[in-house]
Amino acid sequence: MQHPITTERLSIDILSVNDHDFVLELLNSKGWLEFIGNRNIHSKEEAITYITQILLTPNLTYRVVRRKEDNTPIGIVSFIKRDYLTHHDLGFAFLPQFMGLGYAYEAARGVMLQIMQDPAHAHLLATTVPHNTSSMRLLKKLGFRFEKEIEINHQPLHVYSVTTNDL
Repeated sequence: MQHPITTERLSIDILSVNDHDFVLELLNSKGWLEFIGNRNIHSKEEAITYITQILLTPNLTYRVVRRKEDNTPIGIVSFIKRDYLTHHDLGFAFLPQFMGLGYAYEAARGVMLQIMQDPAHAHLLATTVPHNTSSMRLLKKLGFRFEKEIEINHQPLHVYSVTTNDL
């Protein structure tokens, strides 16, 4: 699961502390703040600490998505085993200037296909807040189906599901 992934336009590899500038920008982008939540990361040092915590947490993998043409980091695809979900959760977040260009679909699909080669991950979940319509559209395009609504920390979350049989 830790191998770099390449698609037609993208290279996707494990997050590193060298990605601190990108992470700082992403975590303070409008979409992240609205749909994922404020992580209160406002400096290079805080971004490095945040990345280090991710890298040290089992069952938590963040991959940085870069454009092949110029190696610019444009988004992340996460793979997380959350306590409140029965299967791993696939997530994604992109800088606003790279949204609507097909990069999120290309990256998420590339990561999904690699992960789901492992029979232990033949079933993936994804969650989103109910008002994140662009995320819901992307999940459906990726083959995910709405499963249920749950409440976590007094916030409703829509849970989507996909299996290898759906692809």
